[in-house]
Amino acid sequence: MPSVGAIHDEVEEQLILDTQRDHYQILTIGWENGRRVYYPIFHIDIRDGKIWVQEDATDFDLVGELERRGVAKSDIVLAFQAPYKRPFTGYAVA
Repeated sequence: MPSVGAIHDEVEEQLILDTQRDHYQILTIGWENGRRVYYPIFHIDIRDGKIWVQEDATDFDLVGELERRGVAKSDIVLAFQAPYKRPFTGYAVA
């Protein structure tokens, strides 16, 4: 897995691209002050022609950028929202 960038010697960001199954992630992983660090910063999947935003812990407006590039709201699923909330988001429910 390619490293996006080292935060410091024991913590790094990893870019994970599974183009066969359409899973894309950036993870922070490693050790900091004797504690395990492991969390997704960004994760999207493509399922049935829709972009499922599983996680977006960035300050970049990914969903807004997708829309600016012509992706319809009906093709974006905010998967981090509970299924019962999705109908109220203005985006696809599944």
